[in-house]
Amino acid sequence: MGHLNQLLELLLWTTLAGACIPAGATLARIERIGPGWLEDEFRHFVIAFGGGVLLGAVALVLIPEGARHLPNPVTTTVLLLLGGAAFMLLDRSQAKRQHATPQFAAMAADFLPESLALGGMFVADAEGAMLLALLIGLQNLPEGFNAWRELAPARGDRRRAFTLMLGVALLGPVCGLAGWFWLADHAVVLGAVMLFAAGGILYATFQDIAPQSRLERHWAPPLGAVLGFAFALAGQLVL
Repeated sequence: MGHLNQLLELLLWTTLAGACIPAGATLARIERIGPGWLEDEFRHFVIAFGGGVLLGAVALVLIPEGARHLPNPVTTTVLLLLGGAAFMLLDRSQAKRQHATPQFAAMAADFLPESLALGGMFVADAEGAMLLALLIGLQNLPEGFNAWRELAPARGDRRRAFTLMLGVALLGPVCGLAGWFWLADHAVVLGAVMLFAAGGILYATFQDIAPQSRLERHWAPPLGAVLGFAFALAGQLVL
């Protein structure tokens, strides 16, 4: 009975976290918030808020929990870097496409592995899993907001764009269940997923927030941020 209650709790939290994606999109559908300066300030606030929550999820949950399952400093650092490199390749692939939607792709790419890790965490550490679920929901709200502003004009069909975002939200509980049944008994794999997701989130955070000015290789600064964080993490683990 206890496991059934935990499973229902997992489904509830992953559903609520995913629901923040269409909620953010709904907020973004308000055409005008107020004067032009207010709308611009609000958009920047949303981006900064989402970045802060993402960093919180990485620093407070994903890396500590991932490193607990994979205490080897080299393995931990390499997995973090692999996550950052994977998101860089996704970013470059999006940049080459004519109708790319990098915000939407980044939102899906970090939400799904996070939900997978969340499912595995719920069996061993329900309190830590609930904190992660809360952080995922808080990050999904601004990510849904920004992704909608990008996806709706790119698709040209607001209803179809909203359906795509709803579909990503519904995949959250599915990934949570997969993590529950698969990752709970494979602590090493769970740790690897969390560290890989952390590296990708770090890249996405600095890609969205750090000024991109007019750099031709705009993927270089966020990748540098991932390398810097990995260097600090490796030093902390070794010491």
